[in-house]
Amino acid sequence: MWYLCVFYHRLLDYRKPEFEALADLFGAFDNNNPSSSHSLEWKLPEHHHPDSPFHFVNLPSEDIARNIANRSILVKGVYEIWGEGSSYEELKEAVNSYPDDRKLPYLTSDSTFRLIVDRFGKAISFKDQTALIKGMSYIPFKGKVDLRNPEHKFWLIETDDYESNNGLPPIVDKRVFFGREIGGADRKLLPTYELKSRNYLGPTAMDAEVAFLMANQAQAMPGKLVYDPFVGTGSILVAAAHFGAMTMGADIDIRVVRDGRGPDCNVWSNFKQYGLQMPVSLLRADNNLPPWRPGLKEIFDAIICDPPYGVRAGGRKSGGRKLLKGVVSPYTVPDDKRTGHIPSTAAYSLAECVHDLLDLAAKMLKPNGRLVYFYPVLRDNNDTIDVEFPKHPCFKLIASCEQMLSYRYSRVLLTMVKIGAYTDEIEEIARVRHMEFRENHVKWMEEGNLHAAVFSPEFLGGEDLDGKIGKDPKKKYRGKYV
Repeated sequence: MWYLCVFYHRLLDYRKPEFEALADLFGAFDNNNPSSSHSLEWKLPEHHHPDSPFHFVNLPSEDIARNIANRSILVKGVYEIWGEGSSYEELKEAVNSYPDDRKLPYLTSDSTFRLIVDRFGKAISFKDQTALIKGMSYIPFKGKVDLRNPEHKFWLIETDDYESNNGLPPIVDKRVFFGREIGGADRKLLPTYELKSRNYLGPTAMDAEVAFLMANQAQAMPGKLVYDPFVGTGSILVAAAHFGAMTMGADIDIRVVRDGRGPDCNVWSNFKQYGLQMPVSLLRADNNLPPWRPGLKEIFDAIICDPPYGVRAGGRKSGGRKLLKGVVSPYTVPDDKRTGHIPSTAAYSLAECVHDLLDLAAKMLKPNGRLVYFYPVLRDNNDTIDVEFPKHPCFKLIASCEQMLSYRYSRVLLTMVKIGAYTDEIEEIARVRHMEFRENHVKWMEEGNLHAAVFSPEFLGGEDLDGKIGKDPKKKYRGKYV
């Protein structure tokens, strides 16, 4: 059945991938049929732009629609539409034409209801709301009005034309929808988990909204084990734990995972703050030298992380510069110096970091497990310089969601699904692909220029090294309303 999905008008690239990940989680696709498509059927309302928050989506059942809407972060609501039109006269005709057997069960005298008026992008006065509600008198409501906890919610949703400057993409004329609410996101979740109220924070803590989106992309749920190899202060695992998943994390900085800022200000206290299940374990571990015993594999249902790609923080690996360059030989820390010992580390390039991450995921994820991580993209005059994403023979890329942080720099959330078993042959193929990728696509990252490129004088709009004034960034359409 077709439903109207109304998205929050933000993070546009994330909307459909999150919705489809949840559709898969709640059984919208036939997972027993390898040839079945794992994408939903979408269509736009008449005269609407693809970036419009209004989309029609075809779902197998109302229960699936409700489950998706109630868990999603970016879905404002999913509605069974009784009628739509470019005017209220057209709307009335459409509603009256909608089958009675679909309407009457929700209009009985023993039910309670509420009618909500919403105009996208503009406030609507109480007087206008009252007038519009009275104009819906042709619908035979027989139940009692309950504004607090009604059994059924009905929505009258109006969009003005583009000239009204309401932030919508260009549309030819306004559209009016009337329908029954199936479900909607709980946006109170985000203020509850906002970073400014978090007990323990670091400079790279993931924004709560994006952390929940990542957890949805990874399909975190009770019974699943989620791992973050760059756990930091645990923001991503907090989101996964909220959805009931068991969590486990690792970080190369032992001071983060062991000490924090004291017994009541550490990673563990973030979980305690929200009454969430504590992580199974937090390890001091190096992504470059995984701690797993030989032969251990396929234990995680999902790996979610934000690798250190050198903009806010650079990656580190074990060994120290002198050891890695062969200036000193490997050594064992004496017993009397192990207490409080902080191991030496050296720079860890993004290319090497991502290769190690994919290799780890290929070994440790269960079949059909998900790898969700961010990858940086630089732009030149608003055109992407590097769009070739890392690949691995064990994985299929199913979603890439771009978040523009400035006109020059973006990060892309990549979601991959494990489709093949890890073998020695696969390991060698992955190594060759990594060398080709490193040579052809991320040389600038390997040289450690990402931070310098992002924060160059031209990027900041000032003078460059030659005394020339950096060009003003081109205005992009999405920049007007997102």
